[in-house]
Amino acid sequence: MKEIVLSVEKLTVYREIYAAVQDVSFSLESGTDTSIVGPNGGGKTTLVQAILGILPRHSGKISILGQPLTIKGFLPPRLRQQIAYLPQNFLVDRRIPMTVDELVGLGWDGLGFQLPWANHRKRGHAIRDALARVDAIHLRDQLIGGLSGGETKRVLLAYCLVYPRRLLILDEAPAGLDIRAELEFYQLLYQLKQEQGWTILQISHDLDMVRQHCDRVLCINRTLRCQGTPKVALSDASLSALYGTEFLQYKHSHQPQSP
Repeated sequence: MKEIVLSVEKLTVYREIYAAVQDVSFSLESGTDTSIVGPNGGGKTTLVQAILGILPRHSGKISILGQPLTIKGFLPPRLRQQIAYLPQNFLVDRRIPMTVDELVGLGWDGLGFQLPWANHRKRGHAIRDALARVDAIHLRDQLIGGLSGGETKRVLLAYCLVYPRRLLILDEAPAGLDIRAELEFYQLLYQLKQEQGWTILQISHDLDMVRQHCDRVLCINRTLRCQGTPKVALSDASLSALYGTEFLQYKHSHQPQSP
């Protein structure tokens, strides 16, 4: 039986006086890839931010690797070490004179290690290995302000790799990439997933990608409308209940016509 990496029970999260997420329950088994889908404003990002402890929850329970989180969502250091997060947009002042090496190193330093000189060498090896795995070692001394969108995503994956993680959370991580760069990002992501044994929870609007790669789907529109395999959760009936009948009419009208 697989380990439960993340468990969410009857989670409700408010934004001001509005219940953005209400009574949501699900769990993630180790090594699986689960996608959250749903309309804009449906609570997907709110759900992820509550899991990460960015937003406090009104009620419900969240457990990561068997350890319950406090009601305010505080993540103790041991759990922070096990989780990596790739946001939709990597917001940083590109005028900051930070190199790729320094950024990836934050993935190690942020764990709160006390670094005697013996561990500085270990840190350097970890940074080089992480960048090599994402084919970005040549960017090591480059300033982050000069990176392209695709290069930035690779460097952020290296940030996730510099220390072993169990759970990787992505909020529309390939946003802003062109079709080729997005394809390369997903190819690299799933190669690393196999190598690292990551459990992935990701928000996505790319239903074709979800069908191709994901093990399970959570359909969220404030509440959990359905969950299951892509075949079940992305059926016409489920999508109509989630997005409305207009979505299906648009979807079918834009499918390629048979010759």
